Amino acid sequence: MANAKEKTIALLNSTTAVDMKTAQQNDLYAVPADKKAIITHVVIHTTSASLAGGTDYDLGTGASCDTWKQTNDLSSLTTSGTDVIVITYATKYTICATSSVFGIYVNTGSTAACTATIDVFGYLI
Repeated sequence: MANAKEKTIALLNSTTAVDMKTAQQNDLYAVPADKKAIITHVVIHTTSASLAGGTDYDLGTGASCDTWKQTNDLSSLTTSGTDVIVITYATKYTICATSSVFGIYVNTGSTAACTATIDVFGYLI
């Protein structure tokens, strides 16, 4: 039977306890060595605190995670444990190369210490 991640949009990875305050790169999904990945959407949920102040998060590959969608404002996620944001791309972006790592880069993170669960959806080619 064919791998579902190659035939449907699937949950590629779910990462818990992602630091949403500290300015840094957080790895979310490592593309397999023999595949490329097309990311269709990212879901951010189950925050440990308010993301108020978190106005600039980039998603993608590379050191700055800036190849998929930049400057995502997540500051409306203010109710921990229940708020959800689904991020999709609206313009052209780069396919995630073989063995690359898709992640989130915190540029302007939440005011308070906060973690979140981030789900990466897409398919492999």
